[in-house]
Amino acid sequence: MPAPKQLDPSASLPALYGAKLRKLRAAAGLTQRQLGAKVPIAHSRIAQFELGKEIPPEDVDAKLDKFLGADGDLTDLWGHIQRTPFPDWAGRFMEYESKAVAMHKYVAASVPGLLQTPEYAREVLRQGQPWCTPEEIETKVVARMKRQSLLRRRRPPLLWVVMDEAVIRHSVGGSAVMREQLNLVAEAAKAPFIEIQVLPFSVGAHPAMGGSLTVLSFENRADVAYLEAGHSGELVEDKAMVARHSYRYDLVHAQALSPEASTALIQQAMEELGP
Repeated sequence: MPAPKQLDPSASLPALYGAKLRKLRAAAGLTQRQLGAKVPIAHSRIAQFELGKEIPPEDVDAKLDKFLGADGDLTDLWGHIQRTPFPDWAGRFMEYESKAVAMHKYVAASVPGLLQTPEYAREVLRQGQPWCTPEEIETKVVARMKRQSLLRRRRPPLLWVVMDEAVIRHSVGGSAVMREQLNLVAEAAKAPFIEIQVLPFSVGAHPAMGGSLTVLSFENRADVAYLEAGHSGELVEDKAMVARHSYRYDLVHAQALSPEASTALIQQAMEELGP
């Protein structure tokens, strides 16, 4: 059996949670599979929790705390993670994002945060993090809106977004909210530094089906890639791997509708939402 991966509790709050979880599990004499059976949850998810790559849902955290006799320590740490506007794995990405001169994004499920309306962002966060209080959701919405100042700079970064057609078809927050969001996307596409494309359902399988993908370019350093799926993210800096993810983006970009046809499809989706 290979040795378990080394953990660095100082890397992030999720990493600290994972290290604490592994320590408690080992003290209880349980394997990941045995602990998963008690929750119940797949043992692979336990592994992700311990590596700090995923945060357990609130009910799972409560069960882990109880089964391992943590006396509320895990739950307290879980609450601290949730009160942080951005998880640690996203914070480092946003540091890079603020310095990028070009951004190439493929989004699979929702409009990218840089182009979201407050109402749309609020509903996405509320549905995606149902354990958060209304006050916590508002804190996250405000933080997301502040990020959009990147696009209001005197010299904003170039932004090229490819959106899966599902993004414009899912009515998030109701017709009025979704119509306003699509209108904002269509208006943003008029800016000289923003390009919007839609990847239609008719394409079928494509190279970015695993989740959302961002490639950031800079003036004085190598590109980085960022992979996001659900409540986890991964910043990729290895040059060979970044090149592969950049290639995946290029393939998706080539299969997407032209910017003009994409705008037409967005307008059609707005009309289908009603007056």
